[in-house]
Amino acid sequence: MRQVGVLTISDRGAAGEYDDRSGPLAVEILTTSTPWVVARRAIIPDDFDTIVATLLDWCAAGLDLILTSGGTGFAPRDITPEATRRVIEREAPGIAEALRAASMQVTSHAMLSRAVAGMRGRTLIINLPGNPKAVRENLDVLIPVLPHALDLLSGEPESGQEHRAV
Repeated sequence: MRQVGVLTISDRGAAGEYDDRSGPLAVEILTTSTPWVVARRAIIPDDFDTIVATLLDWCAAGLDLILTSGGTGFAPRDITPEATRRVIEREAPGIAEALRAASMQVTSHAMLSRAVAGMRGRTLIINLPGNPKAVRENLDVLIPVLPHALDLLSGEPESGQEHRAV
C-alpha cells in the first residue's frame, strides 16, 4: 500500500488565520481516487528550514509520494521550489511541465508557477499550487500517471505496463 504525505505550506494557514482548503481537498481526492493511504498531513509556514526538515523527515519515514501545496508563485515568501530542490536528488521536470501546460489551458496565470517535482531516494515530491481549484486540476493530470511513476521509482514496474525509452 502506497503511503502519501500532503503538506500545505502557508504562513497564514499555519498561524490559523484561514482554513486551508487545498490540503484537505488533495487528501479527499487521493482517498477517493486511489487505494493509497494518506499517512502524513501538516500545515507549516513558508520557512525554508521548516520545509526542508519536514520533507526530509517524511522521506526518511518511507513515504512514496509527498504533495506540497502552496508557496510556488512570485511572492517574496514563496520558497517551496527552492526548499524542494534542496531535498531532491533528481528532478522530474516533465511532471512540472505537464502540470503547467494543462493549467495553461485554464488560465494564463499558470505560467507564473515555479513548481518543481523530483525524487529523493524512493520518494516522489511534487509541488502543487495553493489554490484548491488548481490542486484539483493538477491532480486530474497526475493521478493517471502516478501509479506507474511510483512503481518505477520503487523498482517494481507494473506487470504488463509498456515501457518506452524516452
